[in-house]
Amino acid sequence: MATRPFLQGCLVALGLVPGLGCAPAWADEAREDPSLDLGGAVRFNVGWRDYGDPAGNGDIDLELLRVDAKGSRGPLFFSLQYRWYDGFDAVHHAWAGWRLDADRDLKLGIQQVPFGLLPYASHSFWFGSGYYLGLEDDYDTGLVYRHGAGGHSFHAGLFLGDEYGDAARFDRYSFDLADDGNLRYRERERLNLRWARQFEGRETSTEFGASAFSGRVQDQASGRRHGHHGAAVHLQHQRGAWTWQGQWAWYHYDVPGGRVALSAFLFPFEIAAEAHVLSANVAWALPRSGWFDGITCYNNLSSTRGVGAASGDSWQNVAGCSFAKGKSFSYVDLISGRNMWFIGGPGIGLDPGDDAWRTRLNINIGFYF
Repeated sequence: MATRPFLQGCLVALGLVPGLGCAPAWADEAREDPSLDLGGAVRFNVGWRDYGDPAGNGDIDLELLRVDAKGSRGPLFFSLQYRWYDGFDAVHHAWAGWRLDADRDLKLGIQQVPFGLLPYASHSFWFGSGYYLGLEDDYDTGLVYRHGAGGHSFHAGLFLGDEYGDAARFDRYSFDLADDGNLRYRERERLNLRWARQFEGRETSTEFGASAFSGRVQDQASGRRHGHHGAAVHLQHQRGAWTWQGQWAWYHYDVPGGRVALSAFLFPFEIAAEAHVLSANVAWALPRSGWFDGITCYNNLSSTRGVGAASGDSWQNVAGCSFAKGKSFSYVDLISGRNMWFIGGPGIGLDPGDDAWRTRLNINIGFYF
């Protein structure tokens, strides 16, 4: 790989040695003007819930501040985002990439893990159950190769651990293994593979795919390592204004006791060490949106079915609509959950004990620039 044309291409792309010859594709990219885009967002949240402390119901809170930066020069490109929430701040992603050609690239850094439906297995602000299990919109530190051509998409990712490398740090955006003082595990090396095939019709688009990962987690107390595995199959079909999504996912932490702890947004909680996660989503983009640039209504149903002793079923359903107008984007969601953490439940996929349904109405208004 370390040939003279390759080295020259890198130097030209970096602007260190102008005028060196290189392959035509590299030369075209080197002549492109470098780009740098800066942006950010501010979001406000208001909610009403029928569980927990009623104080704060109906209050409008500043939910998020964030800054973004992305840019490119020749075959090199990067993206980063940092977020401030109520009580903590966290990196969302920070990676650098190298475009091998029009169909292939490499990215190194804190980035989205390629698994299941991408970019999300949901349509709502509240995501689906997989998000709270580290199976949806998860960001870890690693190297990812992507190849997409002819309707095929393939990802291979090698991840070294969570984004901070510190399981005792709970102030994070995406959900990772937590060292809560009792269940003391942390994520270690993991290999992720994802393949998808897309078919385009006159008014339709269909994608089906499969994902798998295998790796290890480490017991912080003993130093012993245990297996960590998972798989998923997904299907997405779009016809006109309608979108249907379905996904089955499975994960297994091969640890004693049948439980592990995860954390994000400052709090750790327990989940079943093995579970099946089912998602069924439908969305409809209104053909006429009036004053709004676009309105999409949806229903996202997901269930986590724990495996093993002291396990149980967790359910979450989100019905709502999103509204786009200029630089603003807002969600109005009605979230219902049973035995589901983040909506009043004790954990996910565990013996429910209190099996009551809980509900929250949530409105999130965001401005993006």
